[in-house]
Amino acid sequence: MANDMLNEHHALVTGGGTGIGLAIAQALGGAGARVTITGRRLDVLQQAAATMTHCQAIPMNVADEASVTEGVDAARDTFGPISIVVLNAGIAEGRNLHKSSLGHWRKTLSINLDGAFLTLRACLPDMMGAPFARAIAVSSIAGIKGLKGAPAYTASKHGLLGLMRGLAADHAGSNMTFNTLCPAYVDTPIVTRNVENITARTELDDKAARQLMVDVNPAGRLIAPQEVADAALWLCRKEAAAINGQAIEISGGVV
Repeated sequence: MANDMLNEHHALVTGGGTGIGLAIAQALGGAGARVTITGRRLDVLQQAAATMTHCQAIPMNVADEASVTEGVDAARDTFGPISIVVLNAGIAEGRNLHKSSLGHWRKTLSINLDGAFLTLRACLPDMMGAPFARAIAVSSIAGIKGLKGAPAYTASKHGLLGLMRGLAADHAGSNMTFNTLCPAYVDTPIVTRNVENITARTELDDKAARQLMVDVNPAGRLIAPQEVADAALWLCRKEAAAINGQAIEISGGVV
């Protein structure tokens, strides 16, 4: 793929300092885009940005309206209008419903769903004025099917898919597309934290806890972040203009 395919684009990637977000940011930067990565930990973002050219790090809390407005404005001031938005920031905390507080529910939805809404709302005017624009949400296989022991997370990821499909319907036939990537368990720091949570709640050791997540993937392995990034980059091609409102599973065969 030509390394200048996106050289007229400014891409904003939320949660871009680690894992899937970082892999997508690097892929977009490698295709020529100017890239803004956002997140809550500036030191992590700066370390990630240093691995790329034409990349800036901006602290932004997607659950805070003012922070999103300020962050998007700052991104635009340096690199110009935003034409590619990757909604990757999120949390994954499993908890049974009868053990869930209202605070847990609201925290999950505020980051995973409200954060996508706020970021898209701030970027949409730029996208509407671009020759072509792309919005890509990183959901989960839990956005399509139920994930045991994680009803709040499952609801937030289903909601994210609904948000993107609603926008695809609103803007069908325009210069923009809105698609969702739905990976199964990906080999990222989130998996590491999940292992720690499982071992703290059960008698399983680290290896057995990790195997629980591997077993969800029919391929018998965790998905690599680069596999998700490659799918995102494909959606950013001009030739992908007919792919809109879709939930693309990257799950090793979950059916």
